[in-house]
Amino acid sequence: MGRVTVRRKVTTIDLATPSTTTRPDTLTVEEPLELRVNGSPLTVTMRTPGHDIELVHGFLMSEGLVRSADDIALARYCEGAVVSGESGFDENTYNVIDVTLAPGVAAPAASATRAFFTNSSCGVCGKASIEQLRAQSAFDVRSDTTEFAAKIVAELPDALRVEQRSFDKTGGLHAAGLFTADGELLVVREDVGRHNAVDKVVGWALQSGRVPGVGCVLVVSGRASFELTQKAIMAGIPCLAAVSAPSSLAVECAEDAGMSLLGFVRGTRLNVYAGAHRITTT
Repeated sequence: MGRVTVRRKVTTIDLATPSTTTRPDTLTVEEPLELRVNGSPLTVTMRTPGHDIELVHGFLMSEGLVRSADDIALARYCEGAVVSGESGFDENTYNVIDVTLAPGVAAPAASATRAFFTNSSCGVCGKASIEQLRAQSAFDVRSDTTEFAAKIVAELPDALRVEQRSFDKTGGLHAAGLFTADGELLVVREDVGRHNAVDKVVGWALQSGRVPGVGCVLVVSGRASFELTQKAIMAGIPCLAAVSAPSSLAVECAEDAGMSLLGFVRGTRLNVYAGAHRITTT
């Protein structure tokens, strides 16, 4: 498995002193991951290595290509993904995963295939058409009657931050975490791409039998984009809480689906942009 962080030399220039110092620094690793379905290339995303199998499970669910863990028969690193290393021997790059769908599960149509490259900051820019942006969820989050206490939700970003171990070393990773309404932490994942971090959480939930995410809140370390909102809805998660602002399309998407969307969840304050009926203050 590839490394999550690497050490590199960095030169710091302080104009106030003035001074120049050179020291080792820890950087977040960003590498491509090619996803193949039934042997055919589907997409390439830039990600931080780690929890790759969860990542592809979550990606396929978020795209509406699978609806349960049973839809995936096998997910494995390709043996042929090799490069010539410094030793002169072929080595597996662990940057190509092939997913075999279960019998009867339809392979992605050509019209649903993403552009073959997706960068780490955007997961929708490779879509072939605007219509493909909104996938149909197999779960109805509107019917989830779970209530979330504002006091508990307000504490979750700090709980998420405590678990961001790689961020502490690099300052260059996004995080996503899945919590119960009581504030119990279920899983945290980090990645250089915010959409990848969410896909890893969704993939964990899918493999762990926690999809749909009834009674859960997804907490993200940055803003609430349309894409992250859509991914939460696809996984049947009724509440999304973000440290920063939501976009207008994210709010519209949450309202249409009946999901609760919270932004600027910091300290003792938070904004409720959609689904206020689930958020209690007593």
